[in-house]
Amino acid sequence: MPKGAYLLYEAAAGYSLFEVIEAEEIGAKVPEVEEAINDLKLFSKFVKYVSFVPFKDAQDALSNINDISEGIVNDTLKDFLELNLPKVKEGKKAKFWVGVSDAKLGNSINEGLGFPCKCEEITKELLRGVRNHFHRFVKELDGGNQERAQLGLGHSYSRCKVKFNVNRNDNMIIQAISLLDQLDKDINTFSMRCREWYSWHFPEMNKIVKDNFLFCRCASLIQMRSSFDEAKLNELKDILMDNDEDDDGLADQVANALKTSMGMDISVVDMFNVKSFADRVISLTKYRHQLYEYLNDRMDRVAPNLKALIGEVVGARLISHAGSLTNLAKAPASTVQILGAEKALFRALKTRGNTPKYGLIFHSSFIGRAGAKNKGRISRYLANKCSIASRIDAFSEVATKEYGEMMKSQVEERLKFYDTGDAPRKNIDCMNEVGKSLKRSSSAMDVDNDDSDDEPKAKKKKKEKKDKKKKKKKKKKSSKD
Repeated sequence: MPKGAYLLYEAAAGYSLFEVIEAEEIGAKVPEVEEAINDLKLFSKFVKYVSFVPFKDAQDALSNINDISEGIVNDTLKDFLELNLPKVKEGKKAKFWVGVSDAKLGNSINEGLGFPCKCEEITKELLRGVRNHFHRFVKELDGGNQERAQLGLGHSYSRCKVKFNVNRNDNMIIQAISLLDQLDKDINTFSMRCREWYSWHFPEMNKIVKDNFLFCRCASLIQMRSSFDEAKLNELKDILMDNDEDDDGLADQVANALKTSMGMDISVVDMFNVKSFADRVISLTKYRHQLYEYLNDRMDRVAPNLKALIGEVVGARLISHAGSLTNLAKAPASTVQILGAEKALFRALKTRGNTPKYGLIFHSSFIGRAGAKNKGRISRYLANKCSIASRIDAFSEVATKEYGEMMKSQVEERLKFYDTGDAPRKNIDCMNEVGKSLKRSSSAMDVDNDDSDDEPKAKKKKKEKKDKKKKKKKKKKSSKD
């Protein structure tokens, strides 16, 4: 059996195989290989062309490159390697190795075909040289054909990666939660500025109306103290939600304070700017409410279980911090637990102090309801459930929130267990219960669909019977005639 090494190169036009000359000695010649990469004559001393199989069409190339990126050995690659590599008898090890550019692909080839693979520095240098001189080894790709194949495959691969399901797109959630957090900061800053600005004219209202949004609406309505009348008082009661029968409501307090206000007088131009700024804060607050409803709707479609478990805002922050729902699903529960507390974690590792118990999940109501001794335990349990919920949302074909609601009840039971000692239900029993309920609901839907399909079939049969009877009658008449 021949000894040696081979290189697998995945080009845009197909798979190619090269034999490494003097594989045992070449490992110690990394500097020489690096120098020979740009010179074909020198590089030919290290590598020998063996075989090349082109892809059938652009769609075949795209499917193969997607498999390569995922580390999957498909039938095309499997047949190519088995045909061109030396055969290995059953029960014996191969006396050669295959150099690959991706360690994940190498593990798949080793597990599926039994060919040992390497992904070392010398292998990468040799593959770099193959990439430079590939069009000279395969004459069919010369004359710009290789560049056209790379360009076409690059466009289709990028287009395929960018494609997404409109109803399951988590990019919109990441943008929405980032904008929502930024709006919260800006609205708070602008509201404080509006309070400070209008308080020069009417300082007493600052203590009477505590809510920022209501304060801006009142400032936009009242404007000059001298222009306040009964008509504005009724509108002020509507804004502050006072009852007409209540004589000591917030609107009446504001009206009484207007009569004895110690604020300074300002010009009409200044008041116009104050009102414009207050109106802008009001519009931003209303838009913030619309954005929150949009985020709520997107979380219902993309991550319903995560939303049902931990809430739409905290769930969206977890997705945003992880980068995507898939990244969050791939992360272990320990990572989800401290997601957002990376600075505290590395500071603790550097100073050998206590590591943080929670990150973004601290904003969940479950952590606040737990006792001081149990905060770490409930955060670990909640992170575990968040990890399960995100995986269900990311990889399930049918979106449902049943699992998230069940896991939320499990966290409630765990909190109760920490307080009273009542044993919670087992996780496998809860998941089986949800699975059975989903099966029952799906079977009921199937029965309804079957019933609806049977109705037109019955009508068709009746029509066919009527048509047959009519034909028989016509035949009898014609025979009599």
